[in-house]
Amino acid sequence: MGMGRRQEHHQADLWVPTTDLPRSPGHPFYDKLNVLLAEAGFDPHVEDLCRPYYTEGIGRDSIPPGVYFRMLLVGYFEDLDSQRAIAWRCSDGLSLRAFLGIPLHKSTPDHSSLTKIRQRLPLEVHQQVFVFVLKIAQDKKLLRGKTVAVDSTTLEANAAMRGIVRKDSGEDWKDYLKRLMAEQGIENPTDEEIRRFDKGRKKKKVSNKEWESPTDPDSRIAKMKDGTTHLAYKAEHVVDLGSEFVLAAEVYAADQSDPSTLVDSVVQAQVNVVLAGSEQEIEEAVADKGYHKAETLADCQACHTRTYIPEPKRKKYNWEDKPQAWQRATAANRRRVRGARSKRLQKKRSELVERSFAHVCETGGGRRTWLRGLVNVTKRYVVQVAAHNVGLLMRKLFGFGKPRVLQGAGGWLVGMVLGLHGLMTLLGGRTYRTRASMVAG
Repeated sequence: MGMGRRQEHHQADLWVPTTDLPRSPGHPFYDKLNVLLAEAGFDPHVEDLCRPYYTEGIGRDSIPPGVYFRMLLVGYFEDLDSQRAIAWRCSDGLSLRAFLGIPLHKSTPDHSSLTKIRQRLPLEVHQQVFVFVLKIAQDKKLLRGKTVAVDSTTLEANAAMRGIVRKDSGEDWKDYLKRLMAEQGIENPTDEEIRRFDKGRKKKKVSNKEWESPTDPDSRIAKMKDGTTHLAYKAEHVVDLGSEFVLAAEVYAADQSDPSTLVDSVVQAQVNVVLAGSEQEIEEAVADKGYHKAETLADCQACHTRTYIPEPKRKKYNWEDKPQAWQRATAANRRRVRGARSKRLQKKRSELVERSFAHVCETGGGRRTWLRGLVNVTKRYVVQVAAHNVGLLMRKLFGFGKPRVLQGAGGWLVGMVLGLHGLMTLLGGRTYRTRASMVAG
């Protein structure tokens, strides 16, 4: 057999028969996912949701809504945080083209098309896609919804701290420092003098009451999980402890406290459970001590939801000017937290909720957002979490939850082989040491 040689400059043929085009063997994960979505009627459902926002008979047909949402799912499964990366990955992979249903003689959607579709479709459509995934879980009898866990994390916004301006005067950081120096009698300072002045002065903290980002006014100054300070948003998950599905994924301004958003997130989770076709009511809510507040506990009790929220160390409450309902709710929560069931729920909460954040934000490309505005960030993030629920659904049904992770039956088999190999190595070492000690004796 002769050796083939790579040609640096190969002129492509003008006409290529479609029968000669390369065909993708498909990806087992995406093939199974397409089967699952087809059985649930995903494409007709999203087309009905999106039909009111298009005009028939005017202009050329748009990208099918099912393709748009599939591309957002690909962003989660392939750990892609930007629309440009999603568009490039879909155009480069034959298996992803098969997943999207786009033949080789047609181009895949550009990142600008994803932007136009996102701007056209309202937030309610994206939220209904999230509910549709929960409905599939309910139809498969996998959804529970009795006990939920709530926790939040921060998402880095598409805005820089060095670009913030003062709300009262519109000054940026440099102009603000020049004004402070002018008040001390220093006129026309150089850049080096400004940096030296800023480094030596005290009380350099900035607050959301005084500063904002002109490029993304909805973002807020916040401390991230790694201790750094960025403009950010706050994402809150309500996770079903019985099935691990995320029942609600809400995005708030980063300066909103955890107690102020707990009730809204739990209520939204209850609405999503009902829309998914379940009659189960959320009876218990578990959270960490950052959510503890007497008013919040009373609101949960008014919604017939028992709370398991540890009480932080603080001075005793002064109940003289507080409603009696606050005191009763705090006492009831304190009694429940001391029980053994609370310890089991807290352990499960820390495991499942943090796992959802790890999948969505760390390995799903959701920690850094490249969109601006609370509505746009929520649109992308809610589909991101819906993709997480799809992966969980795939793992429960077929044994693998992501296309690039060794999971399910194959991962279990390899894990067993590696475990047995390690055990035999350990036993072999012990046998060798035992024989050596016998010979020495």
